[in-house]
Amino acid sequence: MIIDKFRVDNKVALITGGTRGIGFAIAHALGEAGAKLIVSSRTDKHGGLESLQKAGYDATYFNADLTDPSKPQELVDFVLEKKGSLDILVNNAGVAQHGYIENFDDAKLNKIMDINVDTVFRMCRSAIIPMKKQKEGVILNIGSISGFVSNIPQRQVAYNASKAAVHMMTKSLASDFADQNIRVNAIAPGYIRTEMSQGGIDDKEFFQVWQNMTPMRRVGEPEEIATAALFLCSPASSYVSGEVLVVDGAYLTR
Repeated sequence: MIIDKFRVDNKVALITGGTRGIGFAIAHALGEAGAKLIVSSRTDKHGGLESLQKAGYDATYFNADLTDPSKPQELVDFVLEKKGSLDILVNNAGVAQHGYIENFDDAKLNKIMDINVDTVFRMCRSAIIPMKKQKEGVILNIGSISGFVSNIPQRQVAYNASKAAVHMMTKSLASDFADQNIRVNAIAPGYIRTEMSQGGIDDKEFFQVWQNMTPMRRVGEPEEIATAALFLCSPASSYVSGEVLVVDGAYLTR
């Protein structure tokens, strides 16, 4: 049956930034579809792991600051030791920061690039090795509409550049490993109601502009990204690779 193509039973799924927001919603969706979950984050103060386990999912937590260059490999090694394989990698961990370029010092720039670009690169590098041995695998990177357009009213040139890099990384990896049955895709969310975006949502000026520029006239919910993620991580998208799937309430049509 077609609906069975959306199942990921017994697949081992690693979700970075998986204890809150979009990452948690994706973990929940994959767990509901049968995956064995490993979620990582710097902290689980929101109780994401407990929520996943209470929902009945096979979920394990790995505490890590992935900006430490050694941690991505440690995380992948942990997954392989605990579960024996790595079938799905979701690179969700990320950070956003606004600011005019003339006021954006190297520390801020390096933080954004380190988390949004370097960490994604290292996670993909570490995950590709076992996926090649398995002769299959799925990588899903979380990009942004900011990788396509310069958002207003906020000024975020570094963030925009970092997400454009994620999109190109996705396409390059998809091309490089398609013949080894490793699919690599990305999702480019629009404005989604998460803790990271809440400051902008609470700012009446920002929110009014965001809402007016989104034809659906609302922000999205994490679950609306999770359903797209499940499609891209499951056999339902078996012939899809190198795609950046935009989920933005038609924002980019304006």
